[in-house]
Amino acid sequence: METRYIRNRIYLSQEEQQRIKDVPILLGGSGIGSVIAECALRLGFENITIVDGDQVELSNLNRQNYTIDDINKDKVQALQERLQLINPNAKINVINEFLTNENVESFIKDYEIAINALDFTTDIPLRFDKLCQKNGITVLHPYNIGWGGVVAVITPDGLTLESIAKPNEKFNEIQMVKYITNYMKFWGEPQEWIENVLEEYLNEKETLSPPQLSIGSWVVASMCVHIMYNVATKKEIKKFPEFYFSSIYND
Repeated sequence: METRYIRNRIYLSQEEQQRIKDVPILLGGSGIGSVIAECALRLGFENITIVDGDQVELSNLNRQNYTIDDINKDKVQALQERLQLINPNAKINVINEFLTNENVESFIKDYEIAINALDFTTDIPLRFDKLCQKNGITVLHPYNIGWGGVVAVITPDGLTLESIAKPNEKFNEIQMVKYITNYMKFWGEPQEWIENVLEEYLNEKETLSPPQLSIGSWVVASMCVHIMYNVATKKEIKKFPEFYFSSIYND
């Protein structure tokens, strides 16, 4: 095993290390995706394409993989620079565009794994999933839940997030969080702290983005990269409507 990855030994075999190096990854969105990208690169995924048209803002710095010097930079540019400093030999491709109904189909091809870290302000995240399914690509949906994280995996032959959408309601992150808490309550593992955060957020008078913490970003990034490793090495994974959940919160 090459020196860069020598501390991965035992956890990963030489064959697995070589396998993940070449797996083509598509990262849609570079918010929480910025943390996932670095975690994936450090494990040994060296073929990553990142698509986003956003710029770095001060409010991103509490949880995303950017610094004060990146403010007002294009996120994909700042992230590419950081990743190439970690491994200049890695293949880090960036596309400085927002995904739209007009261009999304042109980007989703020739990948094995995709990370859907897109905002649910439009129907693009759901279309992204459908196009990935059509092209045989496994999709990971990461969710930062403050003191923890959730990842849902959409497989080419499985269900999509639309399967839990309520009639006449636009699907978004809130519906997903409600699904998670109801699911865990049904199976005897209630997460009252998440329900309390959700209730408080929905009662806020201002229209604000959901609260998120750096802890959730790093937890969910670790989960995503473990799942990516399992997908790349043909190990068993949970498929939606099941999901992965991890938290450091103690009642």
